[in-house]
Amino acid sequence: MGSYEAEHGVSDRDPAAGPDDGPAESWAEHLRLGQDVRFVLVAVGGGAVRVAAQIARQHVRHVETVAINCDPQVQRFEEFDRRIYLGPDTGIETDTGGSPFVGGLLARAAEPALERVFRGATFVILVGSLGGGAGSGAFPHVLDVACRQAEVVSAFVIKPFRCEGERRALADRAIGRLQLVPSFVDRHERGQARLTILDNESLARGAGGRSFAGVPRHWADLIREHIETAFVAPVEAMIEAVQLAHAAELVAMSQLPDAAATPLGIVPPAPPLPVGLPPILPAARGGAEAELTFEVDAEVRPPPTL
Repeated sequence: MGSYEAEHGVSDRDPAAGPDDGPAESWAEHLRLGQDVRFVLVAVGGGAVRVAAQIARQHVRHVETVAINCDPQVQRFEEFDRRIYLGPDTGIETDTGGSPFVGGLLARAAEPALERVFRGATFVILVGSLGGGAGSGAFPHVLDVACRQAEVVSAFVIKPFRCEGERRALADRAIGRLQLVPSFVDRHERGQARLTILDNESLARGAGGRSFAGVPRHWADLIREHIETAFVAPVEAMIEAVQLAHAAELVAMSQLPDAAATPLGIVPPAPPLPVGLPPILPAARGGAEAELTFEVDAEVRPPPTL
């Protein structure tokens, strides 16, 4: 078994290596969003790919997009930067027939390709549609690789509608297995991972007759907002604050005649960073300490309608 991987516009440079130049003490000033700090959105399973495709079409700044499925049709989603078809290496296109067991085997065989996707990633947002071969079978392995390779992982899993019967039961069993994946448990205990359940049935009941077509759009909007407000915007603000503080320090230094002319040779300290920014820059570059705390969420349910 093997995997087919298609990609476009993705650099082969190893993001984990850090900036190409610049002194170690000024690492934060040279960070490039999308390269040194990577945001990766990965969808696994047919339903999740359709949800993430709506996000990919909006070109969220700095975000790489990846589609993974056991259905060869995934190769046709050109909105994504990478498309990975989990299938046999015989050259014959096939799918799992809805079997999570087969999906798990295919994902394990494709682990080298999955490691390439997540290697050096800073923030990973996973979206899985549970109940089928890819979602219930492959997604746990994708989550495992992501938690071993990336620094912060935020996973969203979509439960089928109640009318889908056995698929919904498979989804419930998959959710139980996800919370036992060792690498996820380790990340969660360190405050670097979260799992959010998106229930199609709860959304349909609470939305006053929302159409089936409107459900993926709702989840896409929710996940896109999460990416922008929880990851991209805070990191942009933090890097900007570091750069402004460094620039102010340079201006203050330039206004001093020399260190000898300053009483006791004391150089004024740099202005403090703005208060309230979340400390979520990666700790692996330059020795800075960082921590981002996440909690495992309960099922997302919309507010009751009046």
